[in-house]
Parts: sequence; C-alpha cells; structure tokens
Amino acid sequence: MMAQSARQVAGCDRAGATRHGLRAVRRIAAAALLCVIVLPASAEPVLPPVKDRLFSYGKVLASEDGGAYRLIDYDEMRDINGRDEIPERRVRSDYVSLDVRRSQQDLALQTEAGRVTHVAVGRTEKARVIVVFLHGQGGSRKLGVDDFTFGGNFNRVKKLLVDGGGLYLSPDFSNFGPKGASEIAALVQHYAARSPGAPVVLACGSMGGQLCWLLARARETSADIDGYMLLGSMWDEAFLSSPAFRARRPVFFGHGTRDTVFPVERQKAFFETIRKAAPGYPARFVAFDGGTHGTPIRMSDWRETLNWIFSIE
Repeated sequence: MMAQSARQVAGCDRAGATRHGLRAVRRIAAAALLCVIVLPASAEPVLPPVKDRLFSYGKVLASEDGGAYRLIDYDEMRDINGRDEIPERRVRSDYVSLDVRRSQQDLALQTEAGRVTHVAVGRTEKARVIVVFLHGQGGSRKLGVDDFTFGGNFNRVKKLLVDGGGLYLSPDFSNFGPKGASEIAALVQHYAARSPGAPVVLACGSMGGQLCWLLARARETSADIDGYMLLGSMWDEAFLSSPAFRARRPVFFGHGTRDTVFPVERQKAFFETIRKAAPGYPARFVAFDGGTHGTPIRMSDWRETLNWIFSIE
C-alpha cells in the first residue's frame, strides 16, 4: 500500500507508482508540495496528541495473536457516568475542545450520484489525511460531529484532524445499499482529488459497515481508500475476495462484548478468518469487556488506530 510512513503519505515513494497504478500517480503528483509539510519518515506519529490521558485505552485484560486482538477493561459507571455531566447526553467539559468548531462547515456537494450533504471539519483542500465517518441506522451527518455525545470522542477526532492538517467528513446518504455507496464514493473521489496524496480512511458505525464493505468491493473506489474502521458493526465474507483485501488494506474492529445487535463472537470469528486467510494481514480487534453496541464509538482510541493505519506499508 502507498501508505503511511510520512514519506509514503507524501507520495514520495516513486517506485510505488508501478505497484499501485493510477492511485499512486495521483498521490505522487502532489509530492513536491506535501513532502515539504509532512514529517520526515523517521518521525512519529502522523497525528499529534490530543487529550491522550483521557482517551487512551485502559487496562488490557487479555491479548491474543501477538497483540492484534486485545480485550480492554470497560466499566459503565466509570466510562459513562464518571465521564459525562449528563450520562450519554453531555460529556464533561474537559473532554472537549470547542475551538474546533471554527473549522467546521455544513456543505452540500452535487455529484453524478446525487446531492450529498455533509459536514466538513478541517482542510477541504491540501489535507494531509482524510477520515470519513458513516453513521448507522437512524443517524445523520450531525451524529458524527456532535461534540458532547459518545463521551466527546467525535470532538476528539475532529480536533485530531484539524491539528494534524487533515479533513474529517460526516455525510448523509440515501441508504445502506448501492445508492448510498455511490454517494459516498463520489464524496471520497471529490475530496481525494482536492488533496492529492492524502490517505483516506472510512470509519463505519453499526449499519454503516455495510457501506464500508460495499466500497471495499468496488474496484475504483477501493483504490482511493487506505483503511477501514468497523465500530460495533458487521462482517462480510465477500471482503475476502475484494480488491481491498487483495491490496491488504488495514481493517480495525472495535466491538463491545455485550453487543446484542452484532454478536461479538461473529465479528471476532470474521477477524480471525481474515488473519488466517492472509498471514500477517493488517487487522486489529479491540473488544471492550462488558461494552454494548455503542461502546466502540465512545471508547475507540482514534489517534492510536489512525496512526496505526497510516503506518502500514
């Protein structure tokens, strides 16, 4: 993958053009500019710290597969009631950075797939990285930019992207099928063209995972997407024959062990299938002990996960 040491994020690896075709050519075209602003290859991380003490994972209760799977300590009284002023509705003020709202815009993009309304936070051009959050059933573009719900985790990812010179997108879409997938593909294509060289990550919550998997199967779109995050979401056996799988795009799974919508056993089994089908495949699974369906959106460490995706070569 053209991915994600700082040198590669910048598109500076010209040998990659042969390996990765048009996507690499598009990225290399921006190298002269991006190599100036991106950290040198030896520098870590891509996204700088933002409230890491508050958002980093707690105690690791179990670890398997060389750390690719981790079971994380989770306690509702501590991680919801102790974190929120109003449980599940408003996080405490020290978890949020409201200055990020100055970089937030509510936009509409007219594409061949239709009109795509979305919230954009950060650089809409010349972004270093792009992260797209796709909501689940009953959600909207507003869910992914709500500063105070889900323990302030959406506020943190917005701040991470703004401080890191990136772009965060939270779109609406028509459905969780081909129509919705075509709208997201058009949105990704539009912003990828405005930020040549920027790696793109799709983060899909709950039913939004269906769009992640559809886009992973689409040859043209998968070439523009560098990684996937499945947060309390579903599995898709067809991924194993997809262009994204063949290109070894990294996949992160976050899941609560008491998820009654998508059972953790099924999702973990799918993760293990990926790892067995392609030894060393860049996939990670973080399970939250006692967590429910929404826990991964609240508790997943965006900075650790995104920097891991960007590090995959």
